[in-house]
Amino acid sequence: MKSFLFTSAVFAAAVMLFFPGPAFAGRWDKVSGMLGRDDGAIVISGQNRVMFAKNPDKPLVPASTLKLVTALAAFYHLGPEFRFKTEFYLDSDDNLVIKGYGDPLLISEEVEKIAKILAGRINEINDVVPDNSRFAADIGIPGTRPGSSQPYDAPIGALCVNFNTVNVKKTKNGYVSAEPQTPLLPSVSKRIMGKNPPEERILLSSKNSENLIYAGELFAHFLKANGVDIKGEIRTGRANPEKDALVYSHRSGFALTEVTALLMEYSNNFIANQLFIAAGTEAYGPPGTLEKGLRAVKSYVRKEMGISPQIVEGSGISRQNRMTAGMFVPVLKAFAPYYKLLPEDNGIYCKTGTLDHVRNRAGYIEKNGRLFGFAVLVNTPEKKAKPVVEEIVSVVK
Repeated sequence: MKSFLFTSAVFAAAVMLFFPGPAFAGRWDKVSGMLGRDDGAIVISGQNRVMFAKNPDKPLVPASTLKLVTALAAFYHLGPEFRFKTEFYLDSDDNLVIKGYGDPLLISEEVEKIAKILAGRINEINDVVPDNSRFAADIGIPGTRPGSSQPYDAPIGALCVNFNTVNVKKTKNGYVSAEPQTPLLPSVSKRIMGKNPPEERILLSSKNSENLIYAGELFAHFLKANGVDIKGEIRTGRANPEKDALVYSHRSGFALTEVTALLMEYSNNFIANQLFIAAGTEAYGPPGTLEKGLRAVKSYVRKEMGISPQIVEGSGISRQNRMTAGMFVPVLKAFAPYYKLLPEDNGIYCKTGTLDHVRNRAGYIEKNGRLFGFAVLVNTPEKKAKPVVEEIVSVVK
């Protein structure tokens, strides 16, 4: 299929491995035997020479190993040292307008730091006005489930705090925030009381702008705690940079490489798709959309890597995504300078990818002063990628 083509050079290198000499083939027999017909694998040396391949051109579900591709596309379009910004404006009626630009790590600790800075510049305001217009409203991510309470299903947006999730816990006196750095805010309290039984994990959707209202409440809480008098309400709106006064332009405390390290460590789907949409917004202008994110990532891998995987979103949560093991050859080559951003265990740096009946791993083996790249895509029920990777470790030298 045309959509799964990868470079002829990679294909030729992979095909050669089906005709190796007896001594070379014997080293990989056990690895090959551990993989089923619905699995694929590739191993490359530090010189990007293909050492082993099994079903290198078979389209498979990549799951979260797709996050390697999303991170590379974000590096390409935004830059490894890019930092997300959030802007704060005062309009002519002294309303504070908060314009988001997609920062995936606008967490309570960061909001508190921002509030302290703003408190040194403003004494009182009327309304708090969250502005989400940098991204389109209601961006649907294929593979997520509306109404879910799982954090991997959290919706995305240009202005989101705490990953658009809230954790609460029950005590003798009622419900409190499960995170000491985050207050229990009015909109969440109302939602808890509206459920029977009450939820303990809440995902904030764009329905009735609940995610934006919550973001506004969080900023208002920390502004009040730092002495800013808020006379009005929380309501949504848009900044007008030509008329409104820019009070503060905040740059995230996390560079994109640091965001990527957290993305890989926690396999955070919310972060992945925030980067996915931000890359598209940078490439094709606001408002950010899923379609622009797809165009940005697909054009990058086609132009820079010569591959055309089937991608429908950036986190790997959708089973509609498809990649071949062979496509990981240029991906691993491109990500090699950043391999230490991946979680490490005994010299294995890798990203896992897990869905029902999908157990994948892609990354690098550091051994004897050399670096080997690998992708093991296991789509056979009951099989696992970890023992395959461990066997690869025993073979490479």
